[in-house]
Amino acid sequence: MSKRKRHTLSRNQISIVGEAEYIISRAQKRGAHVVRLGRVVFFSTETGDAWMIDCKDNLALCLARDGIKQDYMILETEDSFRIGWKAQYEIKDNIFIVALADGSVKSIMGYPTEEIVQISRDTM
Repeated sequence: MSKRKRHTLSRNQISIVGEAEYIISRAQKRGAHVVRLGRVVFFSTETGDAWMIDCKDNLALCLARDGIKQDYMILETEDSFRIGWKAQYEIKDNIFIVALADGSVKSIMGYPTEEIVQISRDTM
């Protein structure tokens, strides 16, 4: 991954839905990218996956898998947003572990875990 760039946005420039669409487009182009908006982190991978995670509550939502957009729910108004989280996550070393609502657990290697951990620390 390249060096992190920081951009400051005003409230009217921030869109959770827009950021989800952006990170999906990065995943579809097989680009690894990590973006933080408050306590929410979006990331895409070179394998075509895209995720949205809540660093404080360890919640996760898969936005794309192998370049294919997944079903998800994000409702956004001018002053608030709601996310239909579908999983919880944790990072152990270089493994991204996801516990889904159906009780299944997936361990995924190859994600930018080091950068996710670092950017997550910045939110606390």
